[in-house]
Amino acid sequence: MNKLIALLMAASFLAACSDATEKKPEEIRPVRVITIGESAALRTVSYAAEVRPRHEVRLAFRVGGKILERLVEVGSVVRAGQPIARLDAADLALAAASAKAQAASLETERNLAAAELKRYRDLREKNFISQAEFDRRSSSLEAAGAKLDAAQAVFRQSANQAGYAQLVADSAGVITAIEAEAGQVVAAGQTVARLARRGEIEVAFAVPEVQRPLVESARDLAVTLNALPGKQWKAKLRELSPAADPVSRTYAVRATILGAGDDIELGMSARVAVSAAGAGPQLEVPLAALFSRGDLPQVFLVDGDGVVQARQVKTAGISGERVVIESGLKAGDVVVAAGAALLRSGQRVRILQGK
Repeated sequence: MNKLIALLMAASFLAACSDATEKKPEEIRPVRVITIGESAALRTVSYAAEVRPRHEVRLAFRVGGKILERLVEVGSVVRAGQPIARLDAADLALAAASAKAQAASLETERNLAAAELKRYRDLREKNFISQAEFDRRSSSLEAAGAKLDAAQAVFRQSANQAGYAQLVADSAGVITAIEAEAGQVVAAGQTVARLARRGEIEVAFAVPEVQRPLVESARDLAVTLNALPGKQWKAKLRELSPAADPVSRTYAVRATILGAGDDIELGMSARVAVSAAGAGPQLEVPLAALFSRGDLPQVFLVDGDGVVQARQVKTAGISGERVVIESGLKAGDVVVAAGAALLRSGQRVRILQGK
C-alpha cells in the first residue's frame, strides 16, 4: 500500500514538472498597417539654414599699426565713408614729413641744375664751351628731374599711408562682427570688422551630395523663421557650390529671400523647404514605419499569414510627414505603420482594423 502511494506521488510530481517546462504561447502583437501605393506628390526636403547678407565685406587697414580707438559696435548702422577705427599715425606722419623734405631738397637741386643749364646754353651759343660740356649739364638736369619725380611719388605714397590710419566704411550697411580691439597691434590686411552691405538678404544652408539634384531642379523654395512663426517667404536659388566642404562633405547653398522686410534680421535661424517635381509616381511610408538596426533604414512587411519580415529600404527625402522610398518596396506591399521598433522578423502579428 505504501509503495502504491509513493508511485502515485512520483507520477504527480513528474506531471507538474512537465507542465512547468511547457513553453508559453508566443505573444501576437496588434499592429496597424498600410498598403503601399504610388503617389505623385512633390518631393520635399527641409534644411536648417541661417539668414545672411548677400554681400559681406571684411574691413581691414591697408597699413599695420596699433589701434587707438574703435568707433562702432556690432549692430551699428554705418554710412559710406563713416570712420570705423583709427591707428596710431605718428610714425606714418613722420615718414610723410621725411618724404616731403626729401622732395623739397631734390626740387632745389633740380632748379639749380636748370639755372646752370641756362647759363651754359648762353656760353655754348657764344662757343665758349664745348658741346660735350653742354650735354653733360643737360644730362645733370634730366637726372635731377627724375630724382625729383621719384621723391614726389614717395611723398604722395607716404601721405596716402598716413591717411590709411583711419579705417572707413566703403558703403552703407550694418556691422556684423568685430575682430580687433583698441590697443591691439594689427597687420596690414588683418580683419578689424565685418560689414553687411544693404540690399538682398539670403539664407545659407548645406545639402548632402545625394540631394544636389533635388536642389538644382527645385521648383519651389519656402523659408520659415523660428523667430517669426506663422510667416513664410519664397526664395530663389542663387548659388550651389560645385565643391564639397572638406570636413562635412556637404555642398554650400545660397538662396535669395524674395520680399524680405525689415522684420528679418541677420543671423536668424531658419528652415528652407525645397520642393521639386519627381520624375514619376513615388512610394511613401509614414515616418513611424521606419526603424534602423544597422546602416540602412528598414520596414516590416506583413505577409498573408500575418508574419512580419524586415526589409531594407533606401530613402529619397521627406514629403510632409511621410518618407519617400527610392528602392526596397513596391506598390501593394503591406507595411507596419507604427510600432516597428518593438517587432522582430518572423513574429506573428494581429492587424488592427479601423483608424
